[in-house]
Amino acid sequence: MPETSASRPASTILLLRDGAAKEVEIFMMVRHHQIEFNSGALVFPGGSVDAGDQEIVKRSDLYSGGEGLSESDRGFRIAAIRETFEESGILLARAKGSNTPVDAKRAGEIADAHRVALNEHKISFLSILADNDLQLALDTLVPYAHWITPEGMPKRFDTWFFLAAAPPDQLGTHDGRESTDSIWVSAREALEGGENGRFKLPFPTTRNLIRLAKQPSVKAALDHARGMSIVTVMPVMTKTDTGRQLRIPREAGYDGEVFEVG
Repeated sequence: MPETSASRPASTILLLRDGAAKEVEIFMMVRHHQIEFNSGALVFPGGSVDAGDQEIVKRSDLYSGGEGLSESDRGFRIAAIRETFEESGILLARAKGSNTPVDAKRAGEIADAHRVALNEHKISFLSILADNDLQLALDTLVPYAHWITPEGMPKRFDTWFFLAAAPPDQLGTHDGRESTDSIWVSAREALEGGENGRFKLPFPTTRNLIRLAKQPSVKAALDHARGMSIVTVMPVMTKTDTGRQLRIPREAGYDGEVFEVG
């Protein structure tokens, strides 16, 4: 039996805003076709928890809203905010001593000054926060789902999904490196695009979009998430005559237990 590879801690954020068509819109990106994992897929911003995130965990002056969270939980949230900033330029942070999010103008200035260097590993996220007197707004993230890549896959992730209301007027844009396009899209439109071939949607993305599509507003989505009991999902994959079948816990709340994924 092949050895099961370890899963890497990772985080992703579903950034939400109320759209003009009275539907919740989500910021999503198309991953570069040369990226090894989920190449060409429409995904939420996110990525692996790294050593720099753990350094920020130790600096409680660099974040707020982490009271009552374990170091591991703080690490997942810090990584989610960092990856979102790297990939979209959207910054979930506050000026030290402030209760309001960094405004779009200030977030844009910080992104223009540091985002490229951060993506090229020429500066740390910790330094950006410290030099700009910022604190990450950990309390703006609401846990939404927990997925672990099936055993037997060569690259595996232990991923927490979070919901967050996008800061006002922070529109976001792809980085041109890991992602080649970005869009604010309703869950309904994204799912329709997955069905007609416009978008390539990974299975966890599809299931979470279906769940989110039931919510009429950002507030409703966040309230629903706060009241949820999150069940860890690690799909069990089997091959069938027509493709693959994934089995997930019914109690995870994804309207089913067995799914054909082609």
